[in-house]
Amino acid sequence: MASVLYALGRWITRFRWVVLVGWVVLLALVGGGAALFSKGFDNSVSIPGTEAQQALDQLSRTFPQVSGATAQLVVVAPDGSKVTDAGFQTALDDEAAALTKLPGVSSATSPFDADGGLVSKDGRAGIISIQMSQGETDVTDAQKDALQSSAHALEKSLPVGSQAVMGGSLFSTSFPAISATEGIGLIIAILVLVVTFGSFLAAGLPLLSALLGIGVSMAAIYLLTLFGPITSTTPMLALMLGLAVGIDYALFIISRHLDQRRHGMEFHESIARALATAGSAVVFAGVTVIIALLGLAVANIPFLTTMGSAAALGIAVAVLMSLTMVPALLAFCGPRLGAPRQKRARVKPRVRGGDVSREPVVSPAHTDDDASDAVVPEPPKPNRFFLGWVRAATKWPVVTIVVVAGILSLAVFPASKLRLDLTDAGQLPASSPARQAYDLISDHFGPGYNGPLIVTGTIVTSTDPVGLMSDLAAEIKKLPDVAAVPLSTPNQTADTGIIQVIPKSAPTSQATADLVKSIRDLRPHLQDKYGVTISVTGFTALGIDVSDRLAGALLPFGALVVGLSLILLAMVFRSIAVPVKATIGYLFSVVASLGAVSAVFVLGWGDKALGVEQTGPVISFLPIILMGVLFGLAMDYEVFLVSRMREEWVHKGNAKRAVETGFLGSAKVVTAAAIIMFGVFASFFPEGDSTIKPMALGLAVGVFVDAFLVRMTLVPAVLALLGEWAWRLPKWLDRALPKFDIEGEGLERELALADWPEAGSDLALAADGVGLGSPRGPVFEDFSARVPRGAASVITAPDPTAVRAIMLAVSGRARPDSGTLKVLGHVLPERAGAVRRRSAYVELETDASAGTLVDVLRPGLELVALDGVDRITDPAAIAALRQTIADLVSGGDGSDGWAPVTVLIGTTQPSRAQALLPASARSVAFDSDLAEVK
Repeated sequence: MASVLYALGRWITRFRWVVLVGWVVLLALVGGGAALFSKGFDNSVSIPGTEAQQALDQLSRTFPQVSGATAQLVVVAPDGSKVTDAGFQTALDDEAAALTKLPGVSSATSPFDADGGLVSKDGRAGIISIQMSQGETDVTDAQKDALQSSAHALEKSLPVGSQAVMGGSLFSTSFPAISATEGIGLIIAILVLVVTFGSFLAAGLPLLSALLGIGVSMAAIYLLTLFGPITSTTPMLALMLGLAVGIDYALFIISRHLDQRRHGMEFHESIARALATAGSAVVFAGVTVIIALLGLAVANIPFLTTMGSAAALGIAVAVLMSLTMVPALLAFCGPRLGAPRQKRARVKPRVRGGDVSREPVVSPAHTDDDASDAVVPEPPKPNRFFLGWVRAATKWPVVTIVVVAGILSLAVFPASKLRLDLTDAGQLPASSPARQAYDLISDHFGPGYNGPLIVTGTIVTSTDPVGLMSDLAAEIKKLPDVAAVPLSTPNQTADTGIIQVIPKSAPTSQATADLVKSIRDLRPHLQDKYGVTISVTGFTALGIDVSDRLAGALLPFGALVVGLSLILLAMVFRSIAVPVKATIGYLFSVVASLGAVSAVFVLGWGDKALGVEQTGPVISFLPIILMGVLFGLAMDYEVFLVSRMREEWVHKGNAKRAVETGFLGSAKVVTAAAIIMFGVFASFFPEGDSTIKPMALGLAVGVFVDAFLVRMTLVPAVLALLGEWAWRLPKWLDRALPKFDIEGEGLERELALADWPEAGSDLALAADGVGLGSPRGPVFEDFSARVPRGAASVITAPDPTAVRAIMLAVSGRARPDSGTLKVLGHVLPERAGAVRRRSAYVELETDASAGTLVDVLRPGLELVALDGVDRITDPAAIAALRQTIADLVSGGDGSDGWAPVTVLIGTTQPSRAQALLPASARSVAFDSDLAEVK
């Protein structure tokens, strides 16, 4: 990965205009497509497979009159009056009749209707129940406005002090919109970037890159509405995450570039190296966030899967923008950005041939062309604040671990009180008409009237459908927590019946959830007695089913995330202790995040100070969203912090020193990144709705805890306590796990071996002291050879297993453990992929297989590793194989476009194998043609 990104960085510095124009054109194309073809957002919540959703879908076919959206017009008489008074009663009956004439209204039931009318016990309040002909997402804004206008007109016509408020499920859900307060996050980001970089120019680069990425991803999400429904919460989540990680990822790359420039690295080389090292970490961190967000599909809830996928798209765009636009912008800025601070070299007299001359004691390692020869880069001084931080954390590591773990464990109590449900009008601001209607209904009728349940069943076999529905209603009325059963009726064709059940408790209370379960538990009894199978549906039941579905998905999703973190971090850090420690820290961060949300929104700690209108359950998909997002962000900080520590460990070998040096090398940028993320997430809190507010608070607290308490305090303490054991990985596991080089270790090795074995050499194979081991001991060792391109050469070893291992190693298909190996100009194992694409490994098993060598020929083939020649005994097969090898090394007759191919023949019998070397190949092969292996 580092090698590929290094090459990409070198290319971008030369073709920066191509990158800039390409992104601008892409933004224009996607933005134009979104403007032309976007269908807008669909805020319906469909949960396939749940009982409530299936019953709702069934009602839309059999009882369409009650399957549409519903609204409630609540009318309250002033003190001393009642809605049952003649004047009020006439006005409400007339209003119900007028409402039926509004567009989209299929029926409106007066409070005084004998079938379904609702008047409070004290007579002061009445409810006009409104049934729409369309579902909630199909009701237009104009239709909603007409309903609200009708309520306002009614209130004005009633006596002074009367209230007429429109509410109900149609108005109970608000969806977020972008507001000016999100700009607070950008202001915080600018301030932090200016302080971090000390330059307005450098500070503007991450913002420019992130905003361009946000533009592309937002336009893409709007365009994707052409292919399926997307809720309006989806772009808000993608915006929140894309903005935060877009700034942070750019920050990491630019920070590494500036750090390298301060140490005197050449401008173009610094951009490429920054992209290879910090860019590799960005790729890894971005991939973990994307996988976690796509993992939301585990819940099997379409709108949540869509939300995760759209947010993953935003992260992917942020990663691509960081890997392409950021280095292009750095190239545009030129060598002056981050140029090393210069200081005069110390000068002392020196005597030459009797003359006194003054010469600098130290010459600069590298300066820009316009820098004076008498100046050197000033070495950066360690940050005293962060030096004190890491030394305090690691001086008594056990104490640090106990204290941090104890503090974070305090969040367990509020987290255990977290309650989940689909939010309703009770969580809306007090100024909202829907919230006012909700409160009036609770005060005058009881909280359960805000969330009626619908019980439905097929009654096609009944000979007395009306009597049957009355009997079913009587059975349900006996259940505890049932306040009333105001409606029980069959449809016009008498094949489906509905029963409206009013709970005693609020829609989001546990008692209502228990009532839904109790009604469903009646199913066997009602089936046996009446032959009817019932289902419970309605907005309230749908919310309960969603919460249950998500609660069931938390464990598998958590297992997926934890297991993924263990594997990915083991790949990166080649350690067992580091992934385990990182995963435990992630769990601490999740508990702290959920604890903060529960403390404020459920328990009401500090709710008024934070402007929370109403406490109660939070949106049911919040925990799984927080777990997914925090996993990715936690891995970001883990990678950027610990990778610098491992880099120091790999290069210096001092575990304690590696913790301190690595911390100092990354603490400043991790702190800046965490503050920016905290600011961006927190900026969505003040004006956020009941969905976004808890999410913004949870993410802000989670980021703060994970960055400062877990990664920057707990992690150094644990690594200091473990010492060298923190970086141990069993050899068998090291061989099994793919290698993900994010520290640029492999790139450094490639650059160091660029002129090996000698400058200008163009060998097909160069090996010195190469070896490969297994759990049972070495397979081969001390393999050394030089093979020019276009040659046929024999490689011999005493054991067939060793021969096969060598052939696999030189063709990029096995990873050597020791020595130096370069094949086709690529260092192995770092560039094994490039070698595999240009080589073929062929194992001959029988005389008949000798002809298969021709089958491996393909364009771009440069090397063939031939194993199993000892099994070829038939003279005709040997002759054919010799001719094929001759054609390979000579390039054939040129008619098939072959180029000369290097052939390596592995054998335990060198004398027999040498017979396969064609006469035409001997002139380009070694004189000895033998590379012996121990």
